[in-house]
Amino acid sequence: MPDSINNIKEQITTDLQKAKEEGKLRTERIREIVQSAVSQANSEVKEGSTEVRLIIKEAVTTVIENFKERGGELKDEVTASLQGAIEGISASKRQAIAKNQAEVQQLQAQIDADEQELQSQIDSALIDIEETTKDTPSSTKSAIESAINSLKDSEEANIMRKRYAQLQAQLAVLQANLAARYGERYEDIKKHLDDAKTWYEKSQPQAEVAAEQVKQKRTEFEDKLGEAGAALAKKEQRVKQLLKELWQSVTSSGLD
Repeated sequence: MPDSINNIKEQITTDLQKAKEEGKLRTERIREIVQSAVSQANSEVKEGSTEVRLIIKEAVTTVIENFKERGGELKDEVTASLQGAIEGISASKRQAIAKNQAEVQQLQAQIDADEQELQSQIDSALIDIEETTKDTPSSTKSAIESAINSLKDSEEANIMRKRYAQLQAQLAVLQANLAARYGERYEDIKKHLDDAKTWYEKSQPQAEVAAEQVKQKRTEFEDKLGEAGAALAKKEQRVKQLLKELWQSVTSSGLD
């Protein structure tokens, strides 16, 4: 058996025994113990190695062995060990993902700034054209104004911006679900929810008379978003369920 597997078994057993003696053996402590041991063992093996599966199996098995004398139901302990194992395995990957996400966000911010600058330049150019054609015949002036207004109010461009914002809102909700599933920190999940809210607001027209059904779906999305945020702040166990419902809401409504 590889050294990393032997080490994880020994470390978990030692830490569980210590926690027992100190009277601190709660499910949260079990999760922390397994996470630490798995993270350490995972750092000693090659990425993609089959040993990773053995590490998870050995971690969970070791917890079960340490509680088998209790007999009966071990669901909470097994759940805690599985959560800890997943978090331990995911730690390095999450760091890489977080780095990539930060780079993507920087690129997105630059793209947004460039788009705003481009739009500003176009608007200025259109204003210049209007100014320089003030003295032209009325029919010509009317045609120019009509063409300019058509460009400014392009329905296709507005729809594209709206759809882009909708997709970004959905992506942010999906990331919040994945973060909760794989045990990321409170701050990470909250940031995804904040991003979802920001993109959702960008997807909404400034002035719109919406149909009653559309209004209802938007209200549902906003309520679910607020409920998930409040539960997250209180560190309630139902956060994952609320995030799942939020995902169902954002995908079924399409934010239309």
